[in-house]
Amino acid sequence: MKIVNAIVATLLALISAAAFAAVDVNKASQAELEAVKGIGPSMSTRIIDARKTGSFKDWSDLQTRVKGVGAAKSAKLSAEGLTVNGAEFKASDSAVRTAQVPKAAKPAKAEGARASGTKS
Repeated sequence: MKIVNAIVATLLALISAAAFAAVDVNKASQAELEAVKGIGPSMSTRIIDARKTGSFKDWSDLQTRVKGVGAAKSAKLSAEGLTVNGAEFKASDSAVRTAQVPKAAKPAKAEGARASGTKS
């Protein structure tokens, strides 16, 4: 009876480990991505579409290329078992590469008649 209990305990441990196995964003199928809590059909499609142009290098690359994946979402997905190249998300990974776009200068207000719309 002790052997049977040991076998059952071992099988349960293996099943539990498999349930919490990491899912790598670069290798996962659509179904495997959707098995991660927080990834639905639309996000898994965006991930797979972005992956067609090349594997994700790191979490920052994933955040830059997939709409809807920011630092907070990355932290949640990582906690649910998603990895990028086997790496979990770390707070230091939240420095997403973004282009600095300067604000357009407002045109100067026209003075006098042109500003009021009347002719002189």
